Amino acid sequence: MSAGAILLCGGTGRRLGLRVEKPLVPLNGRPLFAWSLEALERCEAVGGIVVVGPAGKRDEMLSSCGIVAVKVVAWVDGGRERRDSVANGLKALPPEYDLVAVHDCARVLVTPNLIARVIADAMLSGASIAAIPLEDTLKRGTLQRIDTTVPRTGLWRAQTPQAFRRDWLEQAHATMRGVATDDAMMVEACGRAVRITEGDSLNFKITSQRDLALAAAWLTARAV
Repeated sequence: MSAGAILLCGGTGRRLGLRVEKPLVPLNGRPLFAWSLEALERCEAVGGIVVVGPAGKRDEMLSSCGIVAVKVVAWVDGGRERRDSVANGLKALPPEYDLVAVHDCARVLVTPNLIARVIADAMLSGASIAAIPLEDTLKRGTLQRIDTTVPRTGLWRAQTPQAFRRDWLEQAHATMRGVATDDAMMVEACGRAVRITEGDSLNFKITSQRDLALAAAWLTARAV
């Protein structure tokens, strides 16, 4: 099987308190999205990449990313919802790629190794996602009262990348209705089994200024 990737570069940056689109938020001298794009470029398991980005920002993003994106085979606009953006990426991905890895550019510390492991597991099983086991004790309740302690056994925090047989992912997008928080949920709804590839606690999603600072600190330490 040949693997292609869809890199989702959505988000407005409002939750970061910034007026620039999230993929273009500066992070250690480069726009945020460039770190994930570089990891996909460096991953030998990925043959081609479709970038799904803000409308009209292609040239600005390419000129500012700081790398030569030789694997990018298409650049398309995002949709209204996450699933619409993935669907746009699927349509643009060349037909020779029969396995699709989907990654959110806000997870800037993803490594080529993690991407390759998710793809390898998906090639064996048809679908796999990066995820990490929950370590904290879970409580259900309000600020005033804890109602119960929730057993954490068997609970995982889903990440990206998530990789699927292309025909499974296309079927999921064609048939599922309603809200889906990730692509695995859509594939599961079609009755497909999705495997878990152990992820990385550093592969967190940037949603706040604190996350941005943590990622910047790690990237600085890694460069030393």
